[in-house]
Formats: sequence, structure tokens, C-alpha cells
Amino acid sequence: MSQHPDTLEILGMISTNYASEIHPPSGPQIDPSYTAAFALAHEQAGFDRILIGYHSAAPDGFQVAAYVAQATTKLKILLAHRPGVIQPTVAARQIATLDQFSGGRLAVHIISGGSDAEQQRDGDFLTKDERYARTDDYLDVVKKTWTSAAPFDHDGPFYKVRDSFSPIRSAQQPHVPIFFGGASDAAIRVAGRHAETYAFFGETLEQTRETIARVRASAAEHGRPAPRFSVSFRPILGRTEQDAWDRAERILAEAQAIKEAGASPFRRVTTESEGSRRLLETAAGGKVRDKRLWTEIAKLTGAPGNSISLVGTPDQVVDALLDYYDLGIRTFLFRGFDPLENAIDYGRNLLPRLRAAVAERENPLAVAAE
Repeated sequence: MSQHPDTLEILGMISTNYASEIHPPSGPQIDPSYTAAFALAHEQAGFDRILIGYHSAAPDGFQVAAYVAQATTKLKILLAHRPGVIQPTVAARQIATLDQFSGGRLAVHIISGGSDAEQQRDGDFLTKDERYARTDDYLDVVKKTWTSAAPFDHDGPFYKVRDSFSPIRSAQQPHVPIFFGGASDAAIRVAGRHAETYAFFGETLEQTRETIARVRASAAEHGRPAPRFSVSFRPILGRTEQDAWDRAERILAEAQAIKEAGASPFRRVTTESEGSRRLLETAAGGKVRDKRLWTEIAKLTGAPGNSISLVGTPDQVVDALLDYYDLGIRTFLFRGFDPLENAIDYGRNLLPRLRAAVAERENPLAVAAE
């Protein structure tokens, strides 16, 4: 089911229309031709997998994932899924069915929700800690549904089922890979029980080292091996370092103007997310952290999601990424401010360099002999 723990994996992220902090959405919210072109651009650029996010106002991720699977041939899919929206037995069958129809290309990214207001739009009024407790119970039921060879009962704090059995099994065995997000203490406890890949936003090297230690300790408490780790960045590349920093300043100016005009869906929001709080803590430490970690977009938007950049030439950005690789990061998610164009550019200038650098890190003699 899961790939080798030391295998490099590179993720992208797609949406169903063209939008970012510097591109206010226009046209239909669901643009099938753009969605297919965006997915194909990632496949042709050499991305391993793409994330389909979740939001209370977003298109249904299951249907987007099914459409993307039909539009591509080998690109894997990471489907964000929020426990509590549907029953876990139903979700387990949906995920297994989609994995079968996609040819075993699906993984699921479990997010419990970092904003009370966002949750309440879908009728969920649990507190954040209660949501993580529900996620723990939810995943117990989901995994039993995926793997039980006979009907089972479940009596948990949030879910009770009787004589439940599903003959619908995923193409990947024993089940699809489970990614997990959430940085609060309650989230880390659940991650230790269930995560196969723990995903978090780009932070400083010191913060990243701390987060990895917390998750590894939680996994050890539950008698499980440490999960893989995934970190998300918004790379800004330039032909020279000055070109890259000039572009970063243009992006900031454009995002600021769009925010002031009230046209940006990424304007500052109120969130109880620990991940967002940590990004704002990173931003409070300065506009540039470590070698080239740029925090200004996170500061401007309130860090509702992946909003930290690495700025420089492709080689400089790869050098910075290797620092994270050396801490144990094996999965990187890259998303650009010019979404489609940046995915293509990353495929030409960033992904090959990163893969070559990691290969040399792991086996320098073999690389030298080529």
C-alpha cells in the first residue's frame, strides 16, 4: 500500500477554476476544461500526486477526483476529506470505490477543520478538540470497514454500527494511504494513531524539527512507526536571485491591492487553526526566515492555508529544500501564485533538480558514475 518511507514524493494542488491570492476567481466556479488541463499539466510536469482540497463552499471533492482520474493516466490523487460530513461506513465505501475506478491512484487527506465558523456552515458545532476526538473514532470505523473480513460492531464515543460489512475493497491493500493534517495537541494525538503521512505547512527549520519530534513521539506512544512527513511551500523562482525577490515583491503588491479592493477570497480570516497560528508566528519573526523562507503573504492573508514561500533561483530553492529533506521530509507540496503556469515551470526547472539532488544525497557514487 504505502511507498518506501525514503522515497521522494512531489505533490501539487489543483482547483476547478483559475484563482490565487493574485488572481481573483472569474468565470464559472467549475470549469471542466481548465480542471482537466490543470491536472494534465501536473502529470506532464512530473508531479507524483495532486491534492484536491476541501472547503464548505468548494465543489465536491469526490466528483472532482473522479473527473481528474479520467483525464489522466498515471497522476495520483490526494483527496481531502473532512470527518463528520457523512457516515464513516459510507465514506469508506466511496473511497474504496474511487480507488478501484482510478486504478489504485487514490490517497485520502484527513482534515478535522481549524475554523468553528467554517465547520458551522456545514452544520457542525463541535469544538476543535471534539472534532479531533470524532476523527479518531471515525477513522477506526473507516479502517474496520476497509479491512474486516467479517461483519463487525463498533461502539465508540461518536459512532455506533451493528453487523457492518463492506465487500467493496480498495485496489491498494490493505487500504488507501492516509495523510493527516492538524498541528494542535489534540491533532498530534490522533496523528500518532492513524497517520501514514503527516502533512503540515512550511515552517522554519527549527519549527519543522519540533513538529516532527512531536508526531514521532505520539506515534511511539501508540506503538506505531513514525509516519512520513509532508511540507507545503509556494516556491517563487527567478533566473537570478534578484529576479526571484523582485517577483516576490510584485506578488505581494498585487495581493495587497486585490485585498484592499475586496476582491480576494484569501483575505484575512479568523481561524482557530494551530497550523495557521504557527505560520503567523513564523511571519512575526521576520519577512525572511532561515535562508529564503518568505512570510509576507502569510502575514497579509492571516495564513488560512499554505502561504509560505521559498524564494530564489531553482538551485537555491533546491538547496533550501534539502535542509528539510535532511530533517526527514520526504513529501513536498508545491503550489504557485500563477497556478497553471507555475506547475509547468516547476516541472521544467524545480522538480528535475530536486530529484537529482536527492538522488545524489542518497547515492553519490552511483550518480557520479553515470
